[in-house]
Amino acid sequence: MIIKIDGKECTAQKGEYLLSIARRNGIEIPTLCHSDALPGIGSCRLCIVEVVEKGRSRVVTSCIFPVMGEIEVLTNSKKIRNMRKTLLMLYLARVPENEKIKKLAEEYGAVVPERFSADKSEDCILCGLCVKACESLGSSAISTVNRGVTKKVSTPYDEPSKECIGCGSCAYVCPTNAMKIKEKDGIRTIWNKDFKLIKCEKCGEYFATKEQIEYINKKKGFNLEDEMLCDKCKKKKAGERLKEVFEDYRE
Repeated sequence: MIIKIDGKECTAQKGEYLLSIARRNGIEIPTLCHSDALPGIGSCRLCIVEVVEKGRSRVVTSCIFPVMGEIEVLTNSKKIRNMRKTLLMLYLARVPENEKIKKLAEEYGAVVPERFSADKSEDCILCGLCVKACESLGSSAISTVNRGVTKKVSTPYDEPSKECIGCGSCAYVCPTNAMKIKEKDGIRTIWNKDFKLIKCEKCGEYFATKEQIEYINKKKGFNLEDEMLCDKCKKKKAGERLKEVFEDYRE
């Protein structure tokens, strides 16, 4: 079916999420809590758009809005820009020194009144993407805890979690770089826990924690320890094997 986004006709599959359709057609919609590797969670609300259907307009969260029929979409209307501006004022009040939030706030003209103060060392906007990433792996080592001004993402009781495998997925998906990973002398530290890093047998670079390897072995039912290679060396080896196959075929 065909839908219109900002006047542009776009092909869409029934049930496909609006954000995906827009991006596939080169139409950018701002997001904070979205990752292509995970299902949409719609918590940051920055990807809101205006949908006009049968003459009626409504505001929807595009990352979790499945398109079921012909609609017209406005991604940057005055109404939407004002709503995003308000959202960014709230985020800026929480993380006033975060570069990504400051850049978005500037784009939408969002300014926080001086009477509102916040911990300037804070970078977490509580979008929940890190928690979702951890859940998707089956670890669920972190969650959102407490309420009100003390609400935060943490391990149970702020103690090292036995469920955490040190994979760093939470940090990799974090939109504001709030999650910190420290690596030194073959040790990765995250969530108050130290993990021994494993070296790639080919290039010698550290690429995973011991717990990651054990977790994958258990979940996938095969032994990664037979060939301890980083992704870069795996791709290189796969390319070499493919080259050998073609050469054998030509002979």
